[in-house]
Amino acid sequence: MSDTRRRVKVYTLNEDRQWDDRGTGHVSSTFVERLKGISLLVRAESDGSLLLESKISPNTAYQKQQDTLIVWSEADNYDLALSFQEKAGCDEIWEKICQVQGKDPALDITQDPIDESEEERFEEIPETSHLVELPPCELSRLEEIADLVTSVLSSPIRREKLALALMSEGYIKKLLGLFRVCEDLDNREGLHHLYEIVRGVLFLNKAALFEVMFSDDCIMDVVGCLEYDPALVQPKRHREFLTKTAKFKEVIPITDSELRQKIHQTYRVQYIQDIILPTPSVFEENFLSTLTSFIFFNKVEIVSMLQEDEKFLTEVFAQLTDEATEDSKRRELVNFVKEFCAFSQTLQPQNRDAFFKTLANLGILPALEIVMGMDDLQVRAAATDIFSYLVEFSPSMVREFVMQEPQQTDDDVLLINVVIKQMICDSDPELGGAVQLMGLLRTLIDPENMLASTNKTEKTEFLSFFYKYCMHVLTAPLLANTAHEKNSKDLQEGSAKINPVCPDNFQTAQLLALILELLTFCVEHHTYHIKTYIMNKDLLRRVLVLMNSKHTFLALCALRFMRRIIGLKDEYYNRYIIKGNLFEPVINALLDNGTRYNLLNSAIIELFEFIKVEDIKSLIAHIVDNFYKALESIEYVQTFKGLKGRYEQEKDRQSQRLNRYRRDARSLDEDEELWFNDDDDDDDGEAVEKSRMEDDFSDSYGKYMEAKKGAANGANGANNNGKAAVIPPASPALTPNNSSASSVKTVALPATPVVKTAMVGLVDYPDDEDEEEEEEEEEEEQSPRKRPRLSS
Repeated sequence: MSDTRRRVKVYTLNEDRQWDDRGTGHVSSTFVERLKGISLLVRAESDGSLLLESKISPNTAYQKQQDTLIVWSEADNYDLALSFQEKAGCDEIWEKICQVQGKDPALDITQDPIDESEEERFEEIPETSHLVELPPCELSRLEEIADLVTSVLSSPIRREKLALALMSEGYIKKLLGLFRVCEDLDNREGLHHLYEIVRGVLFLNKAALFEVMFSDDCIMDVVGCLEYDPALVQPKRHREFLTKTAKFKEVIPITDSELRQKIHQTYRVQYIQDIILPTPSVFEENFLSTLTSFIFFNKVEIVSMLQEDEKFLTEVFAQLTDEATEDSKRRELVNFVKEFCAFSQTLQPQNRDAFFKTLANLGILPALEIVMGMDDLQVRAAATDIFSYLVEFSPSMVREFVMQEPQQTDDDVLLINVVIKQMICDSDPELGGAVQLMGLLRTLIDPENMLASTNKTEKTEFLSFFYKYCMHVLTAPLLANTAHEKNSKDLQEGSAKINPVCPDNFQTAQLLALILELLTFCVEHHTYHIKTYIMNKDLLRRVLVLMNSKHTFLALCALRFMRRIIGLKDEYYNRYIIKGNLFEPVINALLDNGTRYNLLNSAIIELFEFIKVEDIKSLIAHIVDNFYKALESIEYVQTFKGLKGRYEQEKDRQSQRLNRYRRDARSLDEDEELWFNDDDDDDDGEAVEKSRMEDDFSDSYGKYMEAKKGAANGANGANNNGKAAVIPPASPALTPNNSSASSVKTVALPATPVVKTAMVGLVDYPDDEDEEEEEEEEEEEQSPRKRPRLSS
């Protein structure tokens, strides 16, 4: 099968100026003998039939659009388009076309707009020069003008020539004059033609025409023409909305008339693009690219002009933070700053940096701290949007401001705490604002975007600040909703289970889920700080209370928090989990879930599967020792049997290791006894025997010391009977007369201090087992009572 790069759809333009799909196939460029030239061939992918056979003519204007479209005209009223599945295929065919025509593939149009050879193809347009000769601007010729404008839209060359003609003759203002006449006469047919003409002129996509059409004396007439869409029974009332409903609010009077005019123009042009003009089809998107650029550069100019007016912005921020400012006025000021920041997104990165630095110098963050704490919901929402612009631009700038705030006794005034409280107190049932704020907090505490300075790291400073002054505010709702769990341990067996969470309050459950999501992020990225916080607050136990929630999404959030902790494979966390018996609520949730096969069931099993696969020995031993009886009936997965298998393997390894230690100790005793027996047989006192005895002694001593060294390295002590620790009785050879042997043997006998008491106890003896069993019984009596479900 042909590769997908060459897969295309073939389109032709019908009489109604709509594109018809002619089929899908694979395109190739091949020399066709019949056409005497390189041609584009498209064969249908269904049956291999020929969908298109088009010779690449040296004089045909081909246009590439949107990286995956090639459009051209075969004849005056026969336009074609190839829509490629992949950009690479489009580029490949485009290079072939440009190669045939001798053009640069970097161009999007292969022919010069005023190429004389192209003018011969404009048979329906009489012309005496390079420009199109437009019909006289009269009421009786409106239909002819409309047909001319709509007919050129498919050809880039024709569009260029028509645009030049419209600009050279001041034709636009004459057309708008006819519009006023038609409206006075209520000439609906003429008004419908003018709609087609003005819409077509906009699609010519020429900035010079836009400058005329969107000038103060023309733009409302342009809007008026666009009200009379022939498809509508009654015309729209766009001009009425722009002049009466839409009000221009000046929060601070703008004295610069050019700036005022630019703001009005931008609003109206944006209205034309977003409201009046229909959504462009896939082939029309590029027709309005210049209109988009026109709006873009207007916004850049507005931001630059406002930014340069220091007196204006200073007054804005002074009134914003003034306690005497009325609420309605403050709302307008905040909305202005929000729109100002939105406009700034059009700036180039360098200019945007300067823009936000200007706002920072004017005190945008202290102002936000004040307005975000206000009761007005609209003001808070707008302030949140401004804050999001600042965080997205520079998290470091926000962190630096926060850490420089004076540390007052009341932490509530800190900006981050204001943000957290707004998140917690979001009145929206769906918590839309809280979700947005949680994302901003996550960005601020993300170490990935923290910079390292010369002497200290921003990460260390800010995280220490956050955990000291802000973390308790973030976790307050979580701790408050799990506060009564400790009392549940005192419930008698068989009594009803008290659920301290507010499970019926969906909004509270959503909020706790958001907080847990942020805490889970902290576990993953803040290793030291969050570990200390979890240990000090016993946070995991409180979080696992939420496994009881009737909202499954909240139980899953709690489980995800624990899963992330276990995923770190940190023994500090593992010991904390074992000591607190924190698997109990998870296993209770699994058992309560019963035979239902749902996400909660799968997530819990995945947690245990991870422990098994990663072979986390301490947790495996804890789970099997304490919960295996409750879990062994679960056989639809092999996870728990696998955990038991891992546990048994580890016990076998430990047992083998202990047996090996015992065997090594016995071989050491046998070597010692052999040596002492050899020593007892030596009582002749003859010189020959004496020298042979010394040689034998050297060998025995060497073996003895090697064995003893091996026993020490293997961490083995002697038996409790203390054979190695007792000096054997003196043999007859050890007499004063036998001075040579005596001197050697006395060196060999400092056996008492060799045995070290620290090594005793590493070997398992029956007496020790009895003692350990007694200790375990005492610990079991002291441990908290298990829930009835686990023992049943």
